[in-house]
Amino acid sequence: MIEPLAGMPAGTIGFNFAGRVTGADYRDVLVPALAAAVGAGSVRAVFVVGPDYEGFDLGAVTEDLKALVPLAIEHRHAWKRLAAVSDVEWIAKGVQMFTWLMPGEVRVFALADLEQAKAWVSADGSA
Repeated sequence: MIEPLAGMPAGTIGFNFAGRVTGADYRDVLVPALAAAVGAGSVRAVFVVGPDYEGFDLGAVTEDLKALVPLAIEHRHAWKRLAAVSDVEWIAKGVQMFTWLMPGEVRVFALADLEQAKAWVSADGSA
């Protein structure tokens, strides 16, 4: 499931990924929030993946390819800062490996550094 993350700074959005992530999670939670941020001209987002994350189902992968990839490509300039927050090693390494493909600045934070990640996505410049 994907749930909005509470306590986000103004002008930012955040999500918690837990259990099995479905196409409905993408369609109902993630895509609308990211599309609204793109429409406002600035995507500054925190993605938290905890130890209870079980992966994506085929529907989530389909929604990612159908909705999020085009949104990122067509509106690349709107994506400012993305923070991946996780202690799951393969998630952190995977994000680091593919930062060159992602629009905007991307950083990986440990779960204990969630507040630091929130502050970083909301800041201007390279802090």
